[in-house]
Amino acid sequence: MAARRPQQQNTSSTTSTFADLGVPEALTRVLAVTGVDRPFPIQAATLPDAIAGRDVLGRGRTGSGKTYAFVLAVLTRLAATPAPRRAGRPRALILAPTRELASQIDAVMAPLAQALSLRTMTVFGGVAAGPQIKGLRAGVDVVVACPGRLADHVDSGHAHLDAVEITVLDEADHMADLGFLPTVRRLMDQTPRDGQRLLFSATLDAGVDVLVRRFLTDPITHSVDSAQSPVTAMTHHVLHVLADERFAVLVDLVATPGRSVVFTRTKRGAKTLTRRLVAAGVKSVELHGNLAQGARARNLQAFSDGEVQTLVATDIAARGIHIDDVALVVHADPPAEHKAYLHRSGRTARAGAAGTVVTLMTDQQASEVRELTRKAGIRATTTRLRPGDALLREIAPGERTLVALPVESAESAREPRSNRGGRRGGTSAPAKSGGARSQTAQPGTGRSHGSQAGTGRSRGAQTSLGRSPETQTGAGRAQGAQTGSGRSQGGRSQSARAGAAPVGGTRTGAAAFSARARPGGRRRQG
Repeated sequence: MAARRPQQQNTSSTTSTFADLGVPEALTRVLAVTGVDRPFPIQAATLPDAIAGRDVLGRGRTGSGKTYAFVLAVLTRLAATPAPRRAGRPRALILAPTRELASQIDAVMAPLAQALSLRTMTVFGGVAAGPQIKGLRAGVDVVVACPGRLADHVDSGHAHLDAVEITVLDEADHMADLGFLPTVRRLMDQTPRDGQRLLFSATLDAGVDVLVRRFLTDPITHSVDSAQSPVTAMTHHVLHVLADERFAVLVDLVATPGRSVVFTRTKRGAKTLTRRLVAAGVKSVELHGNLAQGARARNLQAFSDGEVQTLVATDIAARGIHIDDVALVVHADPPAEHKAYLHRSGRTARAGAAGTVVTLMTDQQASEVRELTRKAGIRATTTRLRPGDALLREIAPGERTLVALPVESAESAREPRSNRGGRRGGTSAPAKSGGARSQTAQPGTGRSHGSQAGTGRSRGAQTSLGRSPETQTGAGRAQGAQTGSGRSQGGRSQSARAGAAPVGGTRTGAAAFSARARPGGRRRQG
């Protein structure tokens, strides 16, 4: 399982139960065991119509509970009309835009399906096709798929969609944004015209409207809220910082005990920033499209399980992925559009929980960020500050703890996995910190009290002899490393080797954490 099952709290204003909505007892028992006993508004609104066989168009913001809404409808419908499994011919199809979302949907559905003796499987790229072909041949009731790999199986004759009774499009607007609509249309054209269609989306823009008009028959629309509906438990801050002090402010925010998700605009930016955070003592993993699927799953699982506290991601993590108890979302690079801001921010304050969203903004990004928040319809508190400001502890309370890395782990944080042992996929697992003692950082000074990690040296650069060069705010030099020039005793510093600018700042101005990312520039898909 790539991520934890969405936890649904009893915060809905509705008085109905799942049984009242037509969900069979076998499913309500499983829901009760997982702590899900009352439906959310999107579920209460859509389930009666979906279970009755109507085509449904459901709109709700991220975190509103759409997954359970269609999962329960699909399983209830299939259980009502049992049929033998046929090789390569699923009875239900759920299309999702990303591998992580497909895995999460299946993780939610699998225990419910098992209670009804129904079989589910995932189909997506980045993994071997053989096991998927074998699973299709064995017969499956529900396929949860990404469009590209499923189209490959259809073209090769391993999958046929002529027996699909129910088709679900999840995050339809995101599939449109990613350019999947031609493939989605081609797949849906192969499902029976009289089949039931459920479409769920946060927004109903032009791309989604094309699908609605072409494939849904007399759909009933339920819009419990819009993508711009404010989350009352979510607090927004814009921190106006100097360009060469952004990293020190970021470390101060994410070195707290809670989980944080940090967003960058590019894949290279996510990789570089992850290495810098690991080198600074923040347990972090990356998530972006350049990672092999195994690496993506391991990193997301490490974050979900609490092995690491920070996930650095591109917009690949902005939709659908649910991790419990994410307290803080940081836009290290402000997103290119307001919809991305809303979806990124939706990784916190989910299912009734509280959360905080922080955007780091430089002078040259000020007008862009103002326009972004205006279009997003949110009110953010804007504060100009420096590293060590007391407001940082109000935004992200808790003791700041940095973990000193042993020599081997420091090298791993600095060098891509593709250069270590010939394996592809970048940083595929969190850096091990076994044997390393933690350090309590003093934000604003860059000092970290504690012992040396291993010998305290890593190929010519001392990373923890009382100070960490990565957390230094420019007020002084770390022993053995000149952060302004990027040089250290015996060679280049860790920042220079990783391709990142030292905190002292060889990159200045409005340069984003992500390479090539500029305000108003073209976004590279993660």
